[in-house]
Amino acid sequence: MGLRINDTAPDFTAETTQGEIHFHDWIKDSYAVLFSHPKNFTPVCTTELGYMAGLAPEFAKRNAKIIGISVDPVESHDKWKADIKAATGHEVDYPLIGDRDLKVAKLYDMLPAEAGDTSEGRTPADNATVRSVFVIGPDKKVKLTITYPMTTGRNFDEILRAIDSIQLTAKHQVATPAQWKQGEDVIITAAVSDEDATQRFGTFERVLPYLRKTKQPVN
Repeated sequence: MGLRINDTAPDFTAETTQGEIHFHDWIKDSYAVLFSHPKNFTPVCTTELGYMAGLAPEFAKRNAKIIGISVDPVESHDKWKADIKAATGHEVDYPLIGDRDLKVAKLYDMLPAEAGDTSEGRTPADNATVRSVFVIGPDKKVKLTITYPMTTGRNFDEILRAIDSIQLTAKHQVATPAQWKQGEDVIITAAVSDEDATQRFGTFERVLPYLRKTKQPVN
């Protein structure tokens, strides 16, 4: 059965380009973005890892750590990083997991149990489902999952936007509407009465009986 929102993210120990990590210990009290790749030295993934490296300061501002994973070994990751910088201009400074025994890919239900126990001889098509993004909270719970096809490069600006929403709505009893961006109006949840909404947020707009909007809380 696949991982669902609010499931505990599976813990694991793995080799990375920055040494061995114990995943939950590595997360500590941060958010974490785990994003996977079917194969090193592939064109779409090369652009993705580079773009993510360029966004690293934005994730850091949100107390969110970045970690990539591919079923190729760590030595291959280290060689790939030179190509990524040449293609995108960005140095990959975040860790990349070498999941050569497919353990993490299976833990996160990106590959079936019968996929074997080695990355040797596997093609990008064999690993097509290893194209996922997981956002994990400081409580080690899964907050978001997205899986993309191999031919569609991921929109990591959307991951930043989603983290903004996840963090805001964890702190306040609000939700964010379609296409919401940082600083825009938010929705007051149904659990908040009109009286309580006025005390918490000041004025609000009743768009429909069940839809109330207010300014984004700032603290």
